[in-house]
Amino acid sequence: MAWTTTTLFEMAIEGNRKMVFGKTTTDSADDDIVTGLSSVDAMLLTHSGSAVEAAAAVIKSTLPLSASGSVNVIPTSGDVLYWLAIGQ
Repeated sequence: MAWTTTTLFEMAIEGNRKMVFGKTTTDSADDDIVTGLSSVDAMLLTHSGSAVEAAAAVIKSTLPLSASGSVNVIPTSGDVLYWLAIGQ
């Protein structure tokens, strides 16, 4: 199953900085959340669903990312993640 990412909200916050909020459906393999930013300073992840997660998804990339807006994430199988990224 491929990862699917949808941007739900984007907002300019100061100068050329943006805040982007989205939803990503994952599989059990690590992959990238494409934020649409050219660099990412901070990212926050949370799970969606009614069940308690045995293991949380983690950000594999080292932040801040200055050359890419794609953040590598290691999920548990079939995670639906909501994310918030701040960058340029």
